[in-house]
Amino acid sequence: MKLITIAQIVVSVLLTIAILLQNRGSGLGGAFGSDFGGYYTKRGMEKFLFYVSIVLGTIFILLAIAMVWLSNR
Repeated sequence: MKLITIAQIVVSVLLTIAILLQNRGSGLGGAFGSDFGGYYTKRGMEKFLFYVSIVLGTIFILLAIAMVWLSNR
């Protein structure tokens, strides 16, 4: 149980970093819904961070489910 808690903390910190690095340089315009209106594809590091955040989010959810399941046993 303690190992799952530590793993969940590590994954949550990595997930936060991955999400914050994705939005670098977008400014406040993205927060209020403004867009430049063009088609935009993810390339390179941005694409890698996008997939890493999906994987880390999935791992975080699985760890949370495992923690709940083990605490009810």
